[in-house]
Amino acid sequence: MTGSQSSSPPLIDFQRLVVAVRRHRRLWITFALLGLVIGGAVAVLLPAPPTAITKIIVVHPDDSPTDSGTLMRTDVAVLETAKIASAALKKVHSTEATEDFLKDYTGLGLTNNVMQVTVTAKTKEDALAKAQALADVFIADHVQRNQAAATAQAKALLDQRTQAQQQLAQIDSQAATEADKGSRANAGTLEQLYTQRADLVSKIADLQNQAQQAGIGTPQVAAGTQIVDAPAIQKVSLLKTAATNGAIGFALGLALGLALAMVTALVRDRPVLRREVSEHLGASVIAQLPSKLRGPKRLWAKSKPVVERKRVAVTLVRAARAERGPLSLLELGAPGVAAGLALDMAAELAEDGPVVVIDDLPGHDAKRLTVAGDVKVVEVGDPSSKRAVYRLGVGTVAPGTAWTDLAYLGTETVLVVRSGYANTLWLHTVARQLADCGIPILGVVLVDPDPKDQTDGTLWDGLHTALRGRASVVAAKQVERPNAALGALNAPNAALGAGGEKPAEPLRKFVEQEPEKPIDWPVEHDVNDTTIEAPVVEPAKPATPVETNGHLDAPTRRLSPVPRNPEERAPEQRKSEPGNSEMPTKNFAPVQSGPES
Repeated sequence: MTGSQSSSPPLIDFQRLVVAVRRHRRLWITFALLGLVIGGAVAVLLPAPPTAITKIIVVHPDDSPTDSGTLMRTDVAVLETAKIASAALKKVHSTEATEDFLKDYTGLGLTNNVMQVTVTAKTKEDALAKAQALADVFIADHVQRNQAAATAQAKALLDQRTQAQQQLAQIDSQAATEADKGSRANAGTLEQLYTQRADLVSKIADLQNQAQQAGIGTPQVAAGTQIVDAPAIQKVSLLKTAATNGAIGFALGLALGLALAMVTALVRDRPVLRREVSEHLGASVIAQLPSKLRGPKRLWAKSKPVVERKRVAVTLVRAARAERGPLSLLELGAPGVAAGLALDMAAELAEDGPVVVIDDLPGHDAKRLTVAGDVKVVEVGDPSSKRAVYRLGVGTVAPGTAWTDLAYLGTETVLVVRSGYANTLWLHTVARQLADCGIPILGVVLVDPDPKDQTDGTLWDGLHTALRGRASVVAAKQVERPNAALGALNAPNAALGAGGEKPAEPLRKFVEQEPEKPIDWPVEHDVNDTTIEAPVVEPAKPATPVETNGHLDAPTRRLSPVPRNPEERAPEQRKSEPGNSEMPTKNFAPVQSGPES
């Protein structure tokens, strides 16, 4: 088992996938352009609603240069709460639902202390009013929260001062009681009490100062937090919006088109490579043709497809001339190309005699084309097709084909297959049906192939049907024909000398035959258009002259077999025998008799 047979095919053939996607470029380019057009149309037909933008500077009491934006993210989160949104709606006297209004505005922290508020509304006035209300409500809430925090801190400090004063009163009472003892008082205890009293007095003074400072609040927060940019309607450029939406639509359409092309290539399983087409049909790709030019190339290369088609027709005509049997062209997805190729072949063959093209295409494409030379296009069953020197059939192997009728179009066929038209299952069906009908496939003409396909479409196990193997086959047949003719001419002489009886004497004298001329062998070309020289066959040796009597020089119109028994021969023939003696007769090759003298 060879390496190619033992190795299993890959799950995904990326080369085939790339070729399939490239062949479907019109699909994904159409999707991309459609997305571009839809994006631009949305910008024009559905313009963005009026948008108001305002900027607020926010002062934080605990702000520090090392802050990474945590305080600003907190402020943005507070701005987008239902409490702020509801308060802003109440301020503008709007009946809009809070949940809907939360979707119409956003906050964005530009720096650690600057926040941008964006509000959209149905009208410009409504957008401006809502943006102003949001900014005012947020500033008031921010100042109130900081003031409430300062008040709570002052109250906590005052509570601590009260507790320190109560402890100071107890220590004073203990120190007075110990001092009343007079000489019995403990000096160490008094000193400890006095030390605690001094600490409490200092603590109470500090708490008093802190409570006063906290009571003042955070005036820098209230004064610094304000609107730095008044609400204003954002100017929208229609051209910029259309370009942005178009670019987004183009990218989305391109992605969708490429994805659809890939999925289609994997699911539909339609061979596009020369290698795949030849493997599934069991025949080599001998030529390829473009279906038609697209784009600006049609302006300066309009005749290129016609020239390519005529070149392929000349290649196929060599096979039709080598074998006088009828040849057919069967299309699969390319009826127009097959019809044009058949007429080009007929024009080349018309130099040798009348040519009849049998048009069995569903749309009769061959009849609608211009016919040149001694070429006649007929339908199936026309009696004139039997009197032609050459006969070409044009049919189809598309679904719905009458397979048993293909043998009437030709004993051999060339398939004209459009790349990517049929799936693998149908290609197998075509190959199997043609094999059942006994119609060998000489080769495949691939239509509209991928220009970057570098795969080999040659099968090396079908030399008996491939064009590259027909030179030796034709040469062998040409050699067999002269030998068979000579054997047929010598057969009567062999019959006369059988059985040991006296053979009949020759009826006339034959002249020495001229040697046969060398056969002009047709020049074949293989799939790579390389000339293959036909084998040289030596001419037959001239026949040996036969010695006959002079009185037998009279010409004879027809040779009759001589009876084996001499008694059965006519009296006149027995009298002509000199001396009635037996004379051996040499084998000779009869030639065409001349007119009677």
